[in-house]
Amino acid sequence: MLIMNPRHIRDEKIAQLKEGRTAFAESEELIRLMKRSIDRDNLNVHYDQTNIGCWFIPMPDSKSS
Repeated sequence: MLIMNPRHIRDEKIAQLKEGRTAFAESEELIRLMKRSIDRDNLNVHYDQTNIGCWFIPMPDSKSS
């Protein structure tokens, strides 16, 4: 069985969010790591917590003219 480092998975999913793609995390540990990284990077992301995991949906940045 292949065990992947949660921080490596987090980095891949954060890269997805930065590209404007939705990401999903199942484990509480990965969800916690993702939320910390999103806060640290000031990403505008909507969280959709379900009973099986959490969807991270990138939101468009609001730009003031």
